[in-house]
Amino acid sequence: MKKIASFTVDHDYIVPGIYISRIDGDITTYDMRTRKPNTGDLMDNASMHTFEHMFATMIRNSSIASSVIYFGPMGCQTGFYLLVRDAEHEKVISCIQKTLFDIIAYEGEVFGKARKECGNYINLELPLAKEEARRYLEEIKDYTADKLAYPKGE
Repeated sequence: MKKIASFTVDHDYIVPGIYISRIDGDITTYDMRTRKPNTGDLMDNASMHTFEHMFATMIRNSSIASSVIYFGPMGCQTGFYLLVRDAEHEKVISCIQKTLFDIIAYEGEVFGKARKECGNYINLELPLAKEEARRYLEEIKDYTADKLAYPKGE
């Protein structure tokens, strides 16, 4: 069976950052890697879940809102995928950085924290999303489009 694109990348060399996972026509899949894979440093479910609610809502209300197709967590708990149509890489990176800053600054209820809106609404804690956003923003604060390729082995 043909491997999917993400299984062809050597995860031993991935570090926190933003990468282009694949491009399908006018849709770019960004790998928002928040953790180094296979090190045991994983997001716990509440952090990942809350960050997903906050980031997904904010990015869909951002300057690239009309281009966002999907945002969601990786099952391996080391990052997220952001699928965007027809947007310049630098603009996407800038919007990711701004969204992280906005999560850190946000005061209020977690978006979608209601039984009617979420299948596990009791597992959402804003301080965890803020901490995840702080951590990731520190890693990508100076990121530019020339860094979007996955790192290669020696």
